[in-house]
Amino acid sequence: MVYKMDIITKNLLAEIADIHETPEGAYNIRANGKLQSRNTTANIDIVTKTDKPGIDIIIAPGTKNESVHIPVIISETGLTDLVYNDFYIGENADVVIVAGCGIHNCGDQDSGHDGIHTFHVGKGAKVKYIEKHYGEADGTGENIMNPTTIVEMEEDSYLEMETTQIKGIDSTKRVTKGVVKDRATFIVKEKIMTHGVQYAETEFDVALDGEDSSTNVVSRSVARGKSKQKFLAAISGNNKCSGHSECDAILMDEAVVTAIPELTAANVDAALVHEAAIGKIAGEQLIKLMTLGLTEEEAEEEIVNGFLK
Repeated sequence: MVYKMDIITKNLLAEIADIHETPEGAYNIRANGKLQSRNTTANIDIVTKTDKPGIDIIIAPGTKNESVHIPVIISETGLTDLVYNDFYIGENADVVIVAGCGIHNCGDQDSGHDGIHTFHVGKGAKVKYIEKHYGEADGTGENIMNPTTIVEMEEDSYLEMETTQIKGIDSTKRVTKGVVKDRATFIVKEKIMTHGVQYAETEFDVALDGEDSSTNVVSRSVARGKSKQKFLAAISGNNKCSGHSECDAILMDEAVVTAIPELTAANVDAALVHEAAIGKIAGEQLIKLMTLGLTEEEAEEEIVNGFLK
């Protein structure tokens, strides 16, 4: 199935998935609530669900050095898209999955996307999951995204999740839940920037059920204008395990950032740590860059860009 992309779609795909032409390997492109283009490989199959909107992505055991792209594009004002995507990653596979949603809203109605992604990670499998959210608007309607990610990790598996939202999303609530079995590792790296009166909330809930299981959840964010952010991180250590969560935020203008940790140790060998650092840009950082010829505004941008890199 070949899809001829218009300029808006091309720009959004470049922003959220670094796609400039038709991607290689397996992919599924969804635009304005409908399938637009799909390709499968010998090791990666993509099947449309029959009971609800969404797809099943089935990755064969032992698959190596392959990737799958599943971006979502919305360019119609007033459209709210809901999808349920299930990933079945076979034992000992090693793959990269690139997702994300881009919204171009040129009208006066709200546009939104709610994606419920569930990962079934087989024994010994290794997954890198990249998800970017991006919005742009010519009108007064808001861009709204509420992603939910559920991760089920079997023994000796590894999943690294990178999420980025740094432009154009007026309201978001991200929920991520993980259940981690023996010797499995779940890594989350989140980057968020809000401005104006935007609101962003992230909620992490990870259960370390397996012996020698581990998780590391790190959120880096910048809050500008009168925007508000809330970071909630709950880790349950139910076995011999190690868990770490961290909220590191730069606060600017009249913005508000809230960090709420919750650590529950139900085993004497559970080692759990939470860290939070919220504050303004240090004056000495600005002065140092300004002595190199940058204006204060340029210096702030350099520091913010480096912080979110």
